[in-house]
Amino acid sequence: MQLKHYLQFTDFCREEYEYLFERTRWLKGAFKQFQQYWPLADRTLAMIFDKNSTRTRLSFEAGMQQLGGSAIYLSTRDTQLGRGEPVEDASRVISRMVDLVMIRTYRHHVIERFAEHSRVPVINGLTDEFHPCQIMSDIFTYTEFRGNIEGKVVAWIGDANNVCNTWLQAAQVFDFKMHVSTPPGYGINPERIGLSDKVHYEVFENPHDAVSGADLVTTDVWTSMGFEAESEQRRNDFADFCVDVEMMALAKSDALFMHCLPAHRGEEVSADVLDGPQSVVWDEAENRLHTQKALMEYLLLGRVDTNRYKI
Repeated sequence: MQLKHYLQFTDFCREEYEYLFERTRWLKGAFKQFQQYWPLADRTLAMIFDKNSTRTRLSFEAGMQQLGGSAIYLSTRDTQLGRGEPVEDASRVISRMVDLVMIRTYRHHVIERFAEHSRVPVINGLTDEFHPCQIMSDIFTYTEFRGNIEGKVVAWIGDANNVCNTWLQAAQVFDFKMHVSTPPGYGINPERIGLSDKVHYEVFENPHDAVSGADLVTTDVWTSMGFEAESEQRRNDFADFCVDVEMMALAKSDALFMHCLPAHRGEEVSADVLDGPQSVVWDEAENRLHTQKALMEYLLLGRVDTNRYKI
């Protein structure tokens, strides 16, 4: 197989995602029926964490185990990476000892440098610029509840962070429309994201206008990791950007609400929305496990004939 990495959402085409979603449905079904499926027996995933994590670590570690393999947790605080070892050298060594690497770090160029010198597939578990595994899970979740996302409207309310950036990339791949509303000074950077046109997104000053008629409303914390020094300023700047019941009422009556978690009730989202009937955040979180299993299987084995296995 040709070596393939997954560093940002546009690394895969729509047809590849449709295959991955088919595999995700199968893998999730097998998991729910307690069916053992170990295609990655004796394979090893190295998980390198420069940022703290709950969902990313648990979903990758449990997912690799459920596929028959093993996962090794590596914190930069406990390895030579934390003492100044060049990323390129670490990549050359680590990729000779494992079959797959997932990295959760700050600057995106770090994971690009690692992938450039790696002999095995590298997965972006999150960088300051992109979070592709999260959005793959989010779109799969939407398809579970509402079907094809093509032609739909997704409203992003809040900071134009790594999750927002990835949603904008996904809109190009799946041909849907993004409505983005951020406070002044926190807007999107089209060049950094690689947006080729304005067909798939529109920017709104008023978050209520962005949500109007949306099929899906989504947000994230106002202060991402690495920006904690700005917390107080951001709380002031984002005060009018809380997704509450009144704002959700402007979306379509069957609109879904998503949040990548962890959430701060009463800040970026009200409790009655996060815990309300339109929220699918817990399904969204669970699906990280299954979409990432499909991703790891694909990067290591290529396409698998689902018809060979019965559930």
